[in-house]
Amino acid sequence: MVTETQPAFDERQESSGRRSNGRASAKLWIAAGLVGIALVSAWFKYSPGESRSSADTRPAELPQVVVSKPLVQNLDTQLGFLGQFSAVSQVELRAQVGGTLTGIFFKDGDIVRKGDLLFTIDPRPYEITLAEATAQLDVASARQELADRQLDRAKDLEQSNAGSVENVDQRTSDQRAARASVEDAKARIRDAQFDLDHCRITAPFTGRMGTHLVSVGNLIAGSRTATSPTTLLAMLVSLDPIYLDFDMSESDFLTYSRYRERLKGAHVQKVEVALGDDKRYSRNGIFDFLDNVLDRSSGTIHARATVANSNLVLTPGLFARVRVVVAPPSPTLLVPDSAVLPDQSQHMVMTVAADGTVAPKQVEVGDIRGGLRVIRSGLAPNDRVIVGGLLHASPGTKVSTQDGTIRFAGGQE
Repeated sequence: MVTETQPAFDERQESSGRRSNGRASAKLWIAAGLVGIALVSAWFKYSPGESRSSADTRPAELPQVVVSKPLVQNLDTQLGFLGQFSAVSQVELRAQVGGTLTGIFFKDGDIVRKGDLLFTIDPRPYEITLAEATAQLDVASARQELADRQLDRAKDLEQSNAGSVENVDQRTSDQRAARASVEDAKARIRDAQFDLDHCRITAPFTGRMGTHLVSVGNLIAGSRTATSPTTLLAMLVSLDPIYLDFDMSESDFLTYSRYRERLKGAHVQKVEVALGDDKRYSRNGIFDFLDNVLDRSSGTIHARATVANSNLVLTPGLFARVRVVVAPPSPTLLVPDSAVLPDQSQHMVMTVAADGTVAPKQVEVGDIRGGLRVIRSGLAPNDRVIVGGLLHASPGTKVSTQDGTIRFAGGQE
């Protein structure tokens, strides 16, 4: 039995040995492959190739900015304020006579001229009163004529000794009473004519109408002296010229007062005006009023300029910017407004030093002149201000510079 099963056992052992040798050979090949991959990766990483060597040895480029010295212009010093337009004249249209409203001759918001018809009131009652007064004048005139003739006859009789002095005196008194009656009748006619004329309500000046507050057919209450309640018909405001009201702080008031005291003349009273959506101060006005009391609660004083409005574009309630000259022309530094950076409640300008280092400078700014920002202090005429590429200019970093030019826009304020 043993001799018969021995060959089968040897075959199984030989087969098992072959499988073990195969697994060992596979492991050796896998290990060799991993080593090869590692060597290739190391070669690519540390290979001193021409392109990689040139990239590693090239120095890093500095960020480039555009610089320019501040522009120097001979400009006067101005203070800016925010103002609001108001009407020079504003009237409530009320009737001076009562009656039924018979006509409205404008549209709400229309611009009307002086003398234009606005409302009419039924004139018939006043036409009747005028006719009565006219009739009374005719009667009084006839009585005066009779009194004049009777006085003349009484004087003739007195001269011929046919009449008495008492008769002449009586006729003289009658004549005076007749003349008084005539004057009274004339006054009644003027009174009736006044009422009749005021049945037509016209515009007292050129301006813009508001909305009408009554309709045709309404009974209107009128009064010549407003001693009794009257009916408000509409509002009318003037437009040309127009006031521009603004408030000055105490320090600005003192600055302007000193300037006005030193330089007297019409040019001192000129102001420049720009509407809310205007970039240019294209309108001029006259500084013609300064209040006599400083408001203690706000620390400001009320001021006013008069502005021409021939095209009737400006309207009461509209806001505008106003500039007032407070110092004569002097050399002024200007930089682009984009070069001025806000720093909380202050402002900074980035400059480049001689060694190419970015250095910030704190400045005091003024208004916009010629499209540029006025620099009142903090900057020197020879400073190189960064006017382009500010995103690459961090304080303390090195930059390369390119020269630029700052231009003053003469037609722009």
